Amino acid sequence: MKINFLNIFKENEIQSICIVKMEVYCCKGLEKAVVKAIDASEKDIPCQVVTISADGKIMDEEII
Repeated sequence: MKINFLNIFKENEIQSICIVKMEVYCCKGLEKAVVKAIDASEKDIPCQVVTISADGKIMDEEII
């Protein structure tokens, strides 16, 4: 059985999601995958994205 974000979101009562990612471009894929799965699940799940720098400092926080 393949488990993915969409299955997790559809089959569970997720209250909210917080994605913590680094500022580097390759980390953007995780955010895109989660947002796509939230949209496909047709649920209203609040999602916060926190971006950190390579030295561990919080650069940005947003609700999407």
